[in-house]
Amino acid sequence: MPHQTEITPDILLRAYRMGIFPMAESATDPTIHWVDPRRRGVFALDHFHISRSLRRSLLRADYRVTVDTDFAGVVAACADRDETWINDQIFALYRALHDQGRAHSLEVWDGATLIGGVYGVVLGSAFFGESMFSRRTDASKIALAWLIHRLRAGGFTLFDTQFLTPHLASLGAQEIPRAEYHSRLERALGRQAHFAPPGYAPYPSLISSSGASGSSTGSVTSGATKPDSQDNTQIS
Repeated sequence: MPHQTEITPDILLRAYRMGIFPMAESATDPTIHWVDPRRRGVFALDHFHISRSLRRSLLRADYRVTVDTDFAGVVAACADRDETWINDQIFALYRALHDQGRAHSLEVWDGATLIGGVYGVVLGSAFFGESMFSRRTDASKIALAWLIHRLRAGGFTLFDTQFLTPHLASLGAQEIPRAEYHSRLERALGRQAHFAPPGYAPYPSLISSSGASGSSTGSVTSGATKPDSQDNTQIS
């Protein structure tokens, strides 16, 4: 592993292509460790579970969703907890990737207040989910539902969650062996996907019906695009 002062955005992207990712022991620990779990958390993009309660939350008119509007705010909110693996250098590296168009955020707002969000890295047709946060009931679930719909519409084939938590498992994430993950990663890196699909125009009722018990991947893709629309993702 290179000395922590030598880590650059290019080295970080190379690590993702190899199937490893960085973590620090805490916000104040300057050392970065590379992690390659024996078992990896992933979302099957066509098996995101939208419960009845989440569907009701998605259909509420008291939030709005944006993308890449406050990347730094999302990362800072993800790091604002008692235990975090995001130190200053990791924060700076992901901001640099965002400036390069390699890292993206999806934000959930209540008025001008950021209440939830998720961010990650894009390579090929792989989305490497880094972290998410919630400051209101279901805000992180809303962020994930909108994100997964976007990834499906954009042609992504791999959503890496790194580890499987009970929260992610309840939404349909699963755990796979390291070898299978690396195989899926290799295939995903060989394909192209778009985080901002041309003509993508999502809206809450479409998002709420796109879980495992709702519409299929095909109907998500066709129903989410309008030839003359732009991707504002501001609909509440």
